[in-house]
Amino acid sequence: MAYGPRIHGLVQNKMETDEIVETSLRRAGLWDEVKDRLAQPGTGLSGGQQQRLCIARTIAVSPEVILMDEPCSALDPIATAIIEDLIDELKKQYSIAIVTHSMQQASRVSQRTAYFHLGDLIEVGETAQIFTNPRHQLTQDYITGRFG
Repeated sequence: MAYGPRIHGLVQNKMETDEIVETSLRRAGLWDEVKDRLAQPGTGLSGGQQQRLCIARTIAVSPEVILMDEPCSALDPIATAIIEDLIDELKKQYSIAIVTHSMQQASRVSQRTAYFHLGDLIEVGETAQIFTNPRHQLTQDYITGRFG
């Protein structure tokens, strides 16, 4: 957790480091679950906790944009809901780009959606428009499950 803020020059001493670590873990909804084992490796955490740890590490360096690649792909429905709630909270402060194959997740968490096919951008627009009235047949076919 402390490595990113240190190498980016965001902290000058242990007190500042401890503060940014705690703040980031709290914002990621993980502090209460890990506060008593901060010196232990993150590999001992559950999948959902590890994903929130990755998010905490990211927000610890105050990025302008957060890129999430399949943020819930290996998580159970409860952990997925926690991550999606966290994304909803974080999008108030950060621009977040999510890559996902889950149409349900894309429709739940995104404001704008882009559909790519074989490396080409096919369609981009407001999520509601893309999911209810896509302009391109390839988008329609993917969303309705005709392929993909």
